[in-house]
Amino acid sequence: MNKENSLYGIIGLLIGLIIGYAGTNSLNGQPPAPEASASVQSAQSDSMPPNHPPTGGEGGSTAGAPQGETMAVIEQARKDPSNFDAQMKAADQFRQINRKEGELEFYLNAVKVKPNDYDLLVRLGDTTFDLAQYTDAANWYEQALKIKPGDATVRMDLGLTFYLRQPRDLDQAIENFRAALKSDSRHEKSLQNLAQALIEKGDKTAAAQTVKQLEQINPGNPSIAQFRSKLQ
Repeated sequence: MNKENSLYGIIGLLIGLIIGYAGTNSLNGQPPAPEASASVQSAQSDSMPPNHPPTGGEGGSTAGAPQGETMAVIEQARKDPSNFDAQMKAADQFRQINRKEGELEFYLNAVKVKPNDYDLLVRLGDTTFDLAQYTDAANWYEQALKIKPGDATVRMDLGLTFYLRQPRDLDQAIENFRAALKSDSRHEKSLQNLAQALIEKGDKTAAAQTVKQLEQINPGNPSIAQFRSKLQ
C-alpha cells in the first residue's frame, strides 16, 4: 500500500496524544478539528460546492494540470462511470486540492467496478475518515483488512474510528490497537494510541506497560513525558 496516497496523517483530528494514519506529531489535547493531510495540497475554495470540478487560478489548479485538461478528466469520468481508471483519475484531481466530497464521489463509482481493490478500499476509508464519517470509514477499513489482515496501519486506523466516533468506544479502539501490535509489535503509532486510550479508560497499569514499550522503541518520542505525567 502506498502510504503517500493513502493519507496517513490525522494530526489535529484527535484528542490527547492519539495520532492517525500518517501522524508524525503529538496532539495538543484540543477537541477534534479537521486539518488537511500532509500529503495533500490544501487549496480548497470555500466558495465552491464540495463536488465542483477543480478550477484554475490561484489556489485552485491541480498539480500543474491545465484547467481544460482537468475538466476533461472529470467529464470523461462522469460520462463513463464504469471506467475504473477514469474514476481514479478524476478522484485524484479532487484529492490534490483536498476536496474530499468530490474525491469520494469518484471512489464510490470506482469501487462498484472493482469492489476488492485493496488500495481503493483504504482510500475510501481514509477519505471518509477525513470527512468525519467514522462508521463508514470503519466499514471500508474492515473490508480492506479482509484482504490484508496483517496491515498494522489500517488496523490502527480502524481503531481510531472507534476512538473518534460519538459516543466513543474505547474498548473497540483498544482491541484494534492491540491487534495492530500483534501484526507489528514495533508499530510506534499504535503503541502511542494504545497508551492514550488506556489512560483515558483508567487502566494505568496497562498504560504504564505500553509506555515502557514505546520508550524501548523510541526513547525520543515526545509523548512519553506527557504520558508519565498523566500516570503519576
